[in-house]
Amino acid sequence: MTRAFVTGVNGQDGSYLVERLLADGVEVHALAHDLEPLPDLPGVHLHVGDVTDTGDVRRLLLDLAPDEVYNLAAVSSVARSWSEPVLTGRVNGLAAAALLDAALAAQDKHSRQVRFVQASSAEIFGQPDHSPQDETTPVRPVNPYGAAKAYAHLLVDVYRRRGLHAVSLILYNHESPRRPTHFVSRKITSTVAAIAQGRATRLTLGNLDARRDWGWAPDYVDALVRAARAASPDDYVIATGTAHSVRDFVAAAFEQVGITDWEPWVFVDPELVRPADASELVGDSSKARSELGWAPTLGFAEVVAQMVAADLAASG
Repeated sequence: MTRAFVTGVNGQDGSYLVERLLADGVEVHALAHDLEPLPDLPGVHLHVGDVTDTGDVRRLLLDLAPDEVYNLAAVSSVARSWSEPVLTGRVNGLAAAALLDAALAAQDKHSRQVRFVQASSAEIFGQPDHSPQDETTPVRPVNPYGAAKAYAHLLVDVYRRRGLHAVSLILYNHESPRRPTHFVSRKITSTVAAIAQGRATRLTLGNLDARRDWGWAPDYVDALVRAARAASPDDYVIATGTAHSVRDFVAAAFEQVGITDWEPWVFVDPELVRPADASELVGDSSKARSELGWAPTLGFAEVVAQMVAADLAASG
């Protein structure tokens, strides 16, 4: 039986990933943060700890001897990375470096290949000079989150050259009803649902003109698994190839509840505008489509519809 080790299981992607691995018959071990409530993940072997405790994590990997390692642990908010840049560097960057080194040590110790998957981010591209971006786009982040992710992304190639089956997936924005409400996507859908049900009177946002390539989270988890099990390791952009603005997202969400004249419900707070924000990030996933056989299953409007429907049902 294949044995997998997963970090970041408290998050959106982690929950979908362990469900997918269990469905595939994989023995799943997961690191759950010792300061957060333990996730309810039946069938998963939970190990309580902190990904930044690199010594303990290394000992755990050497003991488990996993076949696959998925590193999804991260300070996942760009906004939070500005207020806690050092923590972001430790979690998103240094912890990933320690995991890569531990995976290679486990491979050497047990003489068995370890396949390592790093969940990277389109934020490593910062303000790209061309669109769409692909695997050859220069890495030049503009915020602490992107900088820490860029460090881990570049280290993947370093360890790949040392013989580890290591891949980095450059994931563009991907959403689902499991997104926490502090993310702009879920903030929009949950508030729109509340407005439709008379539980809220306004939706407060920052930059409505920021453009992102939004996809469906389970599709991106599928890409993680495909990359782990590919014949040879490489890096891949995972994206839909189509960008929409935050304004587009808002309009699509309100449309789901029958409100077309949505502007009176929306307020822009300058305090919510990030110090540096990529104006447009849209990815070219041609390589993943041709080499991994990957493709998105839901389009932008369908993703928004799924999220609004879930938020309406949760409070209906």
